[in-house]
Amino acid sequence: MDTSIFKYGELPEFKKFTPENISQQFPLVLEKIAEEFKNIEKNLSNYLINNDLNWDNVINPLNEVNEILRWSWGVISHLNAVNNSENLRDIYSKFLPEIISLSNKFGQSKIIYNSLVKLKETNNFDQIKSRILDKEIIEMQHRGISLKKDDQEEFNNISEQLGKLSTDFSNNVLDATNKWFLILNKKSEVDGLPERVLELMAISAHNHLKKDEEVDIKNGPWKLSLDIPTYTSFMTYATDRNLREKLYKAFVSRASKEEKNNSQIIEEILSLRTKKANLLGYKCWAELSLSTKMAKEIKKVENLLEELREPAFKTAKIELETLDKFAKAYGFPKSQNIEPWDLSYWSELLRKEKFNLDQEFLRPWFPLNDVLQGLFKLSEKLFEIKVVEATDEVPLWNDDVLFFNILNKEDNKIASFYLDPYSRPESKRGGAWMDECLIKSNVGKKTLPVAYLICNQTPPSKDKPSLMSFEEVQTLFHEFGHGLQHMLTTVNFPQAAGINNVEWDAVELPSQFMENWCFHKTTLLNIAKHYKTGEKLSDENFEKLLKNRTFNCGMATLRQLHFAITDLRLHSGIDQNKGKTADEIRREIARQTTVIAPIQDDQFLCCFSHIFAGGYSAGYYSYKWAEVLSADAFSMFEEADLENPEDLNLIGKKFKDTILSLGGSLPALDVFKLFRGREPKTDSLIRHLGLSEATQ
Repeated sequence: MDTSIFKYGELPEFKKFTPENISQQFPLVLEKIAEEFKNIEKNLSNYLINNDLNWDNVINPLNEVNEILRWSWGVISHLNAVNNSENLRDIYSKFLPEIISLSNKFGQSKIIYNSLVKLKETNNFDQIKSRILDKEIIEMQHRGISLKKDDQEEFNNISEQLGKLSTDFSNNVLDATNKWFLILNKKSEVDGLPERVLELMAISAHNHLKKDEEVDIKNGPWKLSLDIPTYTSFMTYATDRNLREKLYKAFVSRASKEEKNNSQIIEEILSLRTKKANLLGYKCWAELSLSTKMAKEIKKVENLLEELREPAFKTAKIELETLDKFAKAYGFPKSQNIEPWDLSYWSELLRKEKFNLDQEFLRPWFPLNDVLQGLFKLSEKLFEIKVVEATDEVPLWNDDVLFFNILNKEDNKIASFYLDPYSRPESKRGGAWMDECLIKSNVGKKTLPVAYLICNQTPPSKDKPSLMSFEEVQTLFHEFGHGLQHMLTTVNFPQAAGINNVEWDAVELPSQFMENWCFHKTTLLNIAKHYKTGEKLSDENFEKLLKNRTFNCGMATLRQLHFAITDLRLHSGIDQNKGKTADEIRREIARQTTVIAPIQDDQFLCCFSHIFAGGYSAGYYSYKWAEVLSADAFSMFEEADLENPEDLNLIGKKFKDTILSLGGSLPALDVFKLFRGREPKTDSLIRHLGLSEATQ
């Protein structure tokens, strides 16, 4: 009887993935993969000699062995992100070099490479198969297949070092985030905070201090920490400016002061990435990164970012002046400047005065369950699907996790997804993301797509469900958009199904597209119901949310552009960067991309996991690039009649049949043009962001 927990192609039995079981059984998986790899090389060698290469005997065996590795390591990586523990982290770090080594072995097999090239040369494949082959070939080139022996050894060594450094970077951020806290005992220290946040902080303090008595929300103590729900709420509502300053400085200096700090790791990562790119014949890491992206050239990215930076900078300066005047009229010291730890607090007060909009006041209208039902109804209307909960049917990694099946209009199951909605700062990575559990495939073991959707929103309390901020609603729509592209694919080749083979800078299109529906009146008013009374959100409050969309949008856009331009320059400006640290380069860029210069304590790069521990290196611009695509795509709905079910259905079907369905089977630009009928334009995004006036 097979007692292995690694049942590839099935839903994982998460509770069986204990550190002990992984330690014992994962080496056997790696052995099996190594054995399969040898067999593939042996068979391909014979096919090459006999000139008997075809798609089924080359691509399918490679896909199967790659899928065993992706699935098995994917479960471990997933649990490391959502159920982190010291033991699991150690295991992850222990096996990571082996995974990188195995990946390099696959990527640097001359027999596989020669088979792929020969297969491409001797067959007249259709566009999808040709594109898959091209990608496989260029990926192998990027893994050093064409390098001489000594260079290949150096390349592999660099790959292993980069894998370890990225893991260390991520662990240092997690440790620094968890390590810092303050226990607050005075009522004055938590003045201004909503009851929801006080409750969260009081429970956190109670657990930390292991107190026997009841949690006391009104009298404390309260634990102030760096997890996102607590941090953002405190920066927005707390009246104690000194504590806001202390919290802000702790947040932006994470992993920069401790014994294990990330500043040296950053320099090492940047240096090694440049060496790796040079070995492959590219001038810099950005050039290597962009070679497989939609943008293709550094100059194109710079042009797009500048097209947005100029109006954003003008708008942001006006917004800061307005905020400064408002704060000083309401008691902010006239002799002082607004500091970064004042921005969220005074912006919230200005927002309340300008729109009479209290974001906390609106939370009761967005209980998680109602938001989900509204999101599913919208998807049903646009994409002819049904979403049905099936949480009791599958194993989960945490009791908070939900599981859903997606049915087509004939009620056949076509996909599924897990949703892990709540923040668990002690064991779960911050942020929100979508990842693949199973990929759609009609090859060999047929599988339906299954996605992981991970958020970090406010958890429910003893007497209240999870009441979402409007931002958390947008985040859920965003991640569901990623999930839709993964789950509604009609491509049967796993190498191009869903998000696979979609250019990195186009992959955010469906997610950002879905966010636009949060500002569509009918959609939002169908979602927003008071969790106690069932009362719908008023038209007046919807209008406030609509106006709020562009509130301080100049500063928000500029912040994203600051990160994107910094990322691109760190990975491309070889001559400009000489003799400067990453932090110095960032501060230089800040002169044109911030309206409040970073303070000395601000070492944000040390916790910028997206580019140093995630996949966004020389690709952070992708958010804005894809935002242009998504705003332009949504404008097609706006140009029709958003209230006409026939128009919605017609254009929704077209969106599903192109953007969501075709995945990576065609170049992203071709897929976009199939939907929109033309190349993308920036006009819609500039209008959505409220930057139009600044460009006049």
